Amino acid sequence: MNLKVTVARSLSSASFSTAADKADVTEPVEQSQKMSKAMKAYMERAQAHDAFMAEQIAEYEIGRRHLANIMGEDPETFTDEDKDRAIEYLFPSGLFDPRALPQMKHPSEVFFKRKAAEFDYSGRPFHALFYTGLPNYYQILHDITEKVQELDHFASRMSHFNVTQDTNKTMSFGGSEWLTKEEFEKKIVEAIKDYHYEFFVKSMNRLVAHPLSYREKDFIMSYRKEKVSALLLQEIPKLMFNAEGVPYMITTGRRKTSTATVTVYGRGSGKMTINNKDILFFSNIQDREQILFPLQFSGVLGTVDVVAEVEGGGTTGQSGAIRYAISMALRSFVDSEMVEKMRLAGLLTRDPRRRERKKPGQKGARAKFTWKKR
Repeated sequence: MNLKVTVARSLSSASFSTAADKADVTEPVEQSQKMSKAMKAYMERAQAHDAFMAEQIAEYEIGRRHLANIMGEDPETFTDEDKDRAIEYLFPSGLFDPRALPQMKHPSEVFFKRKAAEFDYSGRPFHALFYTGLPNYYQILHDITEKVQELDHFASRMSHFNVTQDTNKTMSFGGSEWLTKEEFEKKIVEAIKDYHYEFFVKSMNRLVAHPLSYREKDFIMSYRKEKVSALLLQEIPKLMFNAEGVPYMITTGRRKTSTATVTVYGRGSGKMTINNKDILFFSNIQDREQILFPLQFSGVLGTVDVVAEVEGGGTTGQSGAIRYAISMALRSFVDSEMVEKMRLAGLLTRDPRRRERKKPGQKGARAKFTWKKR
């Protein structure tokens, strides 16, 4: 009796597994038969893109390992910082802008990111705005409109219940800016036109101008980035040393029509030499203060020596040119925190102002002749 039960159970389990196997085999066949032409085309493009990226990544890894072997490092522990230092060592350049130097990046950072499938096997799109051609872009515009309407509704409720707005909750966007068109395209993974981007910025500015925009801070800041000063992108030159081992730095400054060449020596006593004279080269005390201000601000007054050669222009232009040259040279003597303070104080920004020319038919650049009726 037990033998019959066992045989029956084994036969039933075998028949069940055979039916399941047949179902597993026939299911992909049915799906492949139901797959739309759009999905087939997408699958072909995706496979081609994956194969291309795999090839590029393989070449990148080979190059990275070769670079590690050249530098005598272990390829398994060769980091991105080691890679950048190796490229800087093997390909020296006199350019200070990091963007102008040779780079070696991962293919995922170089090639444009591709979208995932936007429709199912039957060809039905997932997104309601698929047929606009730019579903992600128009979805963002739709979200902006919804958020403006929500803020208007919230403001009307505040006025209905006589609730005053807290002025301390206002947002400040002074240290940030909107994403560029290229960065915005990478974020939404869609290629847009210039007028699309302009309309997006205009719509976001409308949201930012709302008195209650601080309630949507996270949404707004997701499309903004911190401003980076051009001075921060420039590489600060390293100190040079003379035969005696004294560190020094040579820079050039301009102001109006004056040009100054300044050499700042470390391990000094505060000696100031301007055209083979001391600081009394300038008779006006304001010009002397202009020259000493960057030394006093950075805290190196009395510890460095300054030798300046200036020509052209008047005393104001010459003192301004020397001040700018000294400030640029002191970047190599101080830390990055002090450099940022000097930048905020305006010491690292050249003054572009010039004397405005006299206009014909006028008494001066702006002044007019006195008008008389007779």
